[in-house]
Amino acid sequence: MNKSLTSPAAKAGHESVRRHNLSLVLRTVREEGEVTRARVASLVGLTRAAVSSLVEELLELGCLSESGKTSSGSAGRPGTVLTVSRTGPAGLGVEINIDYVSVCAVDLTGTDRVRVTEHTDHRGVPPAEVLAHAARLTNRVIGSAREQDLRVVGVELALPGLVSGGVVRQAPNLGWSRVAAEGIFGQALSTLRPTGGALPVGSDNEANLAALAEYWFGGLGGIRTFLYLTGEIGVGGALVLNGQMLRGAHGFAGEIGHVVVDPQGPLCRCGAHGCLEQYAGRAALLAAAGIDPGQGVRGIAELEQRAAAGDARAVESLTTAGDRMGVVLAGAVNLFDPEAVVLGGIYRTLMPWLEPSADAQLTARVVSGRWHADGSRLRASSLSGDAARGAAARVMYELMENPAAYAVR
Repeated sequence: MNKSLTSPAAKAGHESVRRHNLSLVLRTVREEGEVTRARVASLVGLTRAAVSSLVEELLELGCLSESGKTSSGSAGRPGTVLTVSRTGPAGLGVEINIDYVSVCAVDLTGTDRVRVTEHTDHRGVPPAEVLAHAARLTNRVIGSAREQDLRVVGVELALPGLVSGGVVRQAPNLGWSRVAAEGIFGQALSTLRPTGGALPVGSDNEANLAALAEYWFGGLGGIRTFLYLTGEIGVGGALVLNGQMLRGAHGFAGEIGHVVVDPQGPLCRCGAHGCLEQYAGRAALLAAAGIDPGQGVRGIAELEQRAAAGDARAVESLTTAGDRMGVVLAGAVNLFDPEAVVLGGIYRTLMPWLEPSADAQLTARVVSGRWHADGSRLRASSLSGDAARGAAARVMYELMENPAAYAVR
């Protein structure tokens, strides 16, 4: 007998179909905002009885809410309105950077419901200590989310380095190498929640997650292919192709901060000379402007103020950084042909001074006819495009793909 026709295979097929249909109904309600069961049935091509059964399961899982009455405009009983629940399942994102930890929880609508950020210098601090601190902050946010009737169903770490298989392979600015971040963090969080049950923990590069946040929540409109460049202490990048993250063979694609601008340039923490990070990273920007790099975020605010006041050294620092940035970005644009280049992180507020020189290099170097000097393809990120929110939202998107596996009853 053909094994595909045996009972176990048939059962698996039925479960797979139901899982797909649960996801389909949940995503449809989310996209529509407010919708009746009958309307969902017509949109997804399932019978009303099938949709009603799926809706009941999603209501039980806490993914949907149902209330009110609406007239269908035709004969028959009015229907109740389905919406994605503002309580119940929530995703949690934890961004661990060189000088801060930011934790946020989002609900199924993608709304940022709880956010806590603590500034502390992680350079030279043992990875386990940094991750334990992040776990303590995470536990606080889980408690705050619970007060809003939200239950965190998963955690995603946003980390500044090469991340693969739950391990930070290399994070030069943190001084981390082969750190099993997911496991260490998960154990620390479980210790803080002895009766709460272990939560699924994932991880990714912080630039990737910031780019996804920009794609999901930012002002990109119909743009589905773009290059995202983010600045903090280091410089990170991500490329989204037709709505999907380009990861490369080993998951390390997008390390644009370590593209070499000048082989004879200053030594980078990665071991190479003349990386973009040495011209456009936060420390490089502040030092070139005559501002103490140790000021961190406050230093960037001062740099912006000085540039706005016309301070020559501050403007020159940003002009030079934009020029080097434009050289690197032009190569990436020629290679991948994105619809837009988005600058996030510290670059968002510094855009007025970075853009002219960066755009000049892009205009000069990108293949003729594929770049426009009016800056329409080079843009600042929105306020919504941050790594912590992208990380939390990824948990929610994974839940929508398989609600029964992630949602808490």
